[in-house]
Amino acid sequence: MMGRWSARVADPFLDWLALPPGLDWLDDGCGNGSFTEVLARRQRPASLVGVDPSPAQLAYARERPGLPGARWHAGDAQALPLPDASVDAAVMALVLFFLPDPALGLRELVRVVRPGGTIAAYHWDMAGGGFPLQAILDAVRADGHGLPPPPSNWVSSPEASQTLWREAGLVGVQTACFEVQRAFDSTDQVWRSAQGNPRLRALFASLAPEARERLQARVRDQLGAREGQPLVLRARATAVKGRRP
Repeated sequence: MMGRWSARVADPFLDWLALPPGLDWLDDGCGNGSFTEVLARRQRPASLVGVDPSPAQLAYARERPGLPGARWHAGDAQALPLPDASVDAAVMALVLFFLPDPALGLRELVRVVRPGGTIAAYHWDMAGGGFPLQAILDAVRADGHGLPPPPSNWVSSPEASQTLWREAGLVGVQTACFEVQRAFDSTDQVWRSAQGNPRLRALFASLAPEARERLQARVRDQLGAREGQPLVLRARATAVKGRRP
């Protein structure tokens, strides 16, 4: 599910980066390759590397038809399996707030990017309520279920992202916000889509049937759903970019 949301940000994000074709790219925390595939189509890179800690996600990414020339590595964003100064541009799509130490992850990107190269990221503005499934999170917490946020939620605001990039020694630092939306036919479709989020999926599976039904009813109330009318969920992403001097 998050791949569909991420793809809605990918094009405006790449427009904003305004980088030429033919560069060597790294997609750090590439997951199942959803953003990587858009990057390949849009940027026509000279080379493209995807790094992710999940072998299952990488296996899915390898099967994407738009990525025949990409190289894939299992690895940690805080200890990238790449040599120094080996790419022209490095991006993290919906990754930074999951890192226990975002500053360390950013230092790794600085290490592998060549001087003059671009380092950029986008992430849901979790601190500002920009998560696509915010209504479900609110319902979950209102129903008394503990669901801890990602470890580095604080980094998701434009101000925090800008500060992190500047403290890493990057120059020309800029931020932007992208608002996207997605239409759903019903709350049931929203509920099914939420299964794509691992934390929510695990929570739903742990609930007794009556507790799950109660939570679904609260979600319907939270969304203000009306019978027979489509629902539109909105999300907001923070983007940040800078250059290695």
